[in-house]
Amino acid sequence: MRYRTVANTAVSVIGLGAMPLSIEHRPDEARAVATVHAALDAGITLIDTADSYHWHADEAGHNELLIARALATYGGDTSGVLVATKGGRGRPGDGSWTVNGSPAHLKRAAGASARRLGVEAIGLYQLHKPDPGVPWAESVGALRELLDAGTIRAAGISNVTAAQIHQAREILGDGLVSVQNRYSPALRAAEPELRLCARMGLAFLPWSPLGGISRSALDGPPGGPSSTGTAFHRIAAGRGVSPQQIALAWLLARSPAVLPVPGASRPASITDSAAAAELRLSPEELAQLEEARPA
Repeated sequence: MRYRTVANTAVSVIGLGAMPLSIEHRPDEARAVATVHAALDAGITLIDTADSYHWHADEAGHNELLIARALATYGGDTSGVLVATKGGRGRPGDGSWTVNGSPAHLKRAAGASARRLGVEAIGLYQLHKPDPGVPWAESVGALRELLDAGTIRAAGISNVTAAQIHQAREILGDGLVSVQNRYSPALRAAEPELRLCARMGLAFLPWSPLGGISRSALDGPPGGPSSTGTAFHRIAAGRGVSPQQIALAWLLARSPAVLPVPGASRPASITDSAAAAELRLSPEELAQLEEARPA
């Protein structure tokens, strides 16, 4: 496993996106816990969760509680694991997602997340999404208060623009350590934010990092690759690895700031993803993948 730094902590370059373990079509608890344990066995020390990663309306924090149970039952040393959670979104139980970036809500949510995770202070707390009904400075100001109160050790923001990153940095200073935006082989609109993070020394955590790469037999029914994913499949076949590994290796090559957090719902999936940490793509392979970028 290779490591990069976030929140002054060396973490695995591949993280575990834990959302699939708690939302619709989630696995049973035994398989969910086994998936977390497989991630730890593979050397993963970054786990991404959120209080809104749940299915039904009355189970807010389902994923955080699951992660806490999985870490407690692992049997190995988990002291180096960074659990990054998020607040500011909700799920009323009908499949939709809501947003609430009010300072009062964020401060309550962070306290509840800390209790569910069983920690005195959250290692990395991320504002899940800007709330159009709340001034951005007010939402980010709540993170500042949480930092000052010691409820969280570091702050992150998600689904943001470059301008919002700059404003958050003005408010949070060095307390801002990460940005989590959607970024993948098929969806590269966040390149400006990625470049900005690299310049500012912030970690960039792509969510849904395997977009454009068809699902493999590890994850479910096979499907044909997208036009963007064809190059990734071709290189994967030549390497004898999964297209998902090629996609993650490509992401890691984009910038030293990148820390992908692929989702997984079974042990084999995250074990395969973790193996991408040791995969280096050649300049020729990277050039082929760059040529395959979506229009």
